[in-house]
Order: sequence, then C-alpha cells, then structure tokens
Amino acid sequence: MLTLHHLGRSQSERIVWLFEELGLDYELKRYSRRADNRMASPEYKALHPMGTAPILTDGDLVLGESAAICEYLIQTHGGGRLAVKRGEPGFADYLYWFHFANGTLQPAVLQVWSLERVDPSDQNAPLRMARGRFNMVFSTLDQRLGEVPYLAGQELTAADIMTVFSLTTMRLFNPYDLSPWPNILAYLQRIGARPAYRRAMQKAEPDLTPVLGAVPA
Repeated sequence: MLTLHHLGRSQSERIVWLFEELGLDYELKRYSRRADNRMASPEYKALHPMGTAPILTDGDLVLGESAAICEYLIQTHGGGRLAVKRGEPGFADYLYWFHFANGTLQPAVLQVWSLERVDPSDQNAPLRMARGRFNMVFSTLDQRLGEVPYLAGQELTAADIMTVFSLTTMRLFNPYDLSPWPNILAYLQRIGARPAYRRAMQKAEPDLTPVLGAVPA
C-alpha cells in the first residue's frame, strides 16, 4: 500500500497532487505541526532519518525528498505519465524546470526570507544581492510562462507539480507579491482550475484556501 505521510503546509502537498493527477490509490496520513515552533512533531520526525516532509512508504520502502518521490511514483507506479521521455519534444525543458523548482526557485525564496529575518533594511548588502537574484529568477519563470501554458510545454508535468508549492503555500511563511509577474499569476489560475489540484488541496489542507493570487489573502 502506498502511504503518503503529509505534514501540514509543507512540500508534501506536491505528492498529494501527484497522486491525484496520476489517479493512483494511496493512503494519506496527515500530521499537524507543533504549536510551539511550527516544526514537525517527534512522531513525524521518527519516520525518516532526516525527519523532513514528505515521506512516502511503499511496503518496506521509506522514501524522502519530494523530487525523488515524484520520480519514483511516476516510474514505478505511474507508467511514466507526467514525465517527458528522452527523445520526446520538450525533454530538456522538462528536466530543466523539474530541477529548477528546488535547485533555483525555492532557494531564492528562502534566501530572501532568511536574510530579511536578520536585517530587513537597505543596509543589508547580502539581502540586496538576494533580492536581485530573486527578481531574476521570477522574471525568468514569468518569461517561460508567457511562451507556454505549462513549464515543459503544452501539458502539465511533474515539473509543474514541483514548482507550484513555492509560488503558493510557501508564501504563507514568507509573503511576497507576485503582481510584477502576470504570466505566473495566470499560470496559477490555470493550476487552480485543475480538478486534481483542487482535490489534492482539499485533502491535504482542508482548512486552507489555496494561495493563488498576487498576495496571500
């Protein structure tokens, strides 16, 4: 039995969405964050040596890292759906944007967030540099989404599933305004209209309205 151990308001929402897009049978176990520090509970941390979300179990297998889980589910249980195969149009685009999500986009958001917590003033030179990087990352993403409806081309893939968390739920931790990037906002409206995404967010975060607008509500 495939079981996703979902920590509230975390990257594990990606895997709930992936399950719903693939139409796979799975069990969803939801875990709340601690009230004192908003971190994972000891019960959740005991699931995997790293103690981070998401965690997938498949029989004796215990697998962490959302990107690894995406690839595992697509290749092992999904028949290769939601990935672009080598030799197919958009293969390189798919690889790039799949890895862009956690390799470039999320670090850019986290770096600004971390530096603002230390010193949000204009005198913080590392923060100024991080904000410049942030703007470049988002402008690059916006340009791509002005060319195609989804990151790998005409159809939704796991590259999109990896990307959307940083543009939506992550903004509850680090609010930022997406209004300078209209193509990203239009993309989020397309994502929000997908039945599988709506089902996933209702299951993963039943008390949360998906963060799809320019600023978190």
